Amino acid sequence: MTETEGLYVPPGHGRVVETPAQRVTFKVTGTHSRMASTFEVDVPPGFDVGAHVHTRSEELFYVLEGELDVLAFEPRVRTPDNWQKWESVSGSRVVRATPGTVIVVPPGCPHAFANPTDAPAKMFFQAAPPPDHERYFEELLEILGNGGPPDQEAIEALRAKYDIEQLTPLRHR
Repeated sequence: MTETEGLYVPPGHGRVVETPAQRVTFKVTGTHSRMASTFEVDVPPGFDVGAHVHTRSEELFYVLEGELDVLAFEPRVRTPDNWQKWESVSGSRVVRATPGTVIVVPPGCPHAFANPTDAPAKMFFQAAPPPDHERYFEELLEILGNGGPPDQEAIEALRAKYDIEQLTPLRHR
């Protein structure tokens, strides 16, 4: 790619990082964009990323297939578990996002997504600035690829390294 040429990534292409817990296809990386890294994320039944917050990163989620429970607000109280029951001061609650739903998360906004259904879900995910989320996904999927329940201490250390304050635990079936 030169400065006068764009990037074309056809369907089914991109570098794939996969474990039983999650599959992430890298579509646009910091090599190709100064604005954001872009991914296609397969979210299996039972996966819960856990509520978390970034001080610098902005994110955009677009649900392509399936359904996800989504949080994108500051709750009245940040309880250490079960973000699905959180409520904001203005009365906002977790929503069920279906195909076509867009969620934008500014820096400092607690957010989470989970697949509570028995069917897989897929979303388009964009994180700015690049390349932090690229490196984060590579290292996270390495931890999740070890089998067994997620190593919460390793995930917490990894997230701290990449501007992610974990509020509730990551879970998967």
